[in-house]
Amino acid sequence: MFDGFALERIDVGGVVLRVRHGGHGPPVVLLHGHPRTHTTWHRVAPLLAERYTVVCPDLRGYGESDKPPTTADHAPYGKRAMAGDVRALMTALGHERFAVVGHDRGSYVAFRLAMDHPAAVTALAVLDSVPIGEALARCDAEFARDWYHWFFFAQPDIPERAILADPDRWYGVGDRATPEAMGAENFADFRRAVHDPATVRAMLEDYRAGLGVDRAADDADRAAGRVVACPVLVAWSTRDDMVDLYGDVVGVWRPWAPDVRGAAVESGHHVAEEAPEQLARVLLGFLGPGHSDG
Repeated sequence: MFDGFALERIDVGGVVLRVRHGGHGPPVVLLHGHPRTHTTWHRVAPLLAERYTVVCPDLRGYGESDKPPTTADHAPYGKRAMAGDVRALMTALGHERFAVVGHDRGSYVAFRLAMDHPAAVTALAVLDSVPIGEALARCDAEFARDWYHWFFFAQPDIPERAILADPDRWYGVGDRATPEAMGAENFADFRRAVHDPATVRAMLEDYRAGLGVDRAADDADRAAGRVVACPVLVAWSTRDDMVDLYGDVVGVWRPWAPDVRGAAVESGHHVAEEAPEQLARVLLGFLGPGHSDG
């Protein structure tokens, strides 16, 4: 897994992130979602690394990255804090400008990175998401039924107890999550994470921040008329529910990103594991040729 990549732990300013990086060419950082770790990219990263320098961190709170104490407003797990970590990480690795790809919760970090650090982000790709503020503003009974976990995870204490009572069942081990589907090493890394009480608590803090400080940041940007300055790719999995919920997914993003395009990927939600070759083709088509020895 990640043959030829370096594995490091890097202090980004009070938080240490576990990160893998490798490849040659312009830099791109890949940000995972919940409840995965950076290893979810193990099938995609080598395909991109033929033309790009690829950086795959565990977000703060996830996997083996640090889990700082929280606060009453959950801001230490807000996307602004996570985006700051990624910006500092890329600087530490010598990359002042870079592309960013985010999936699921990682897409919110990627979006916040592009909004807060426009001079650093050359291109933004978001997979299976719309902005948090947009999702909550459009919330209806269908969203509340199918995405109930957003609101359950935001409750104090109770979700930790429910998940940790049987993490395997909660996260679909043996059903949706298997070594065969995910890859044995990726599966083992994911399973260690969801059985760690500190990681579970930190992942829930991510969602608690989502309903508070993250929505407030999106709403403030919308009110001020701020948009993403760089080119944006919005990609969605055909067997996920983005189209069912939003219809024209690109249309939802258009007020946030003047230069936006869309792509559908034949996959379920965990697209990096289920359709890595197609996802890599979509990303390379968006990011451009990068570095090539030929």
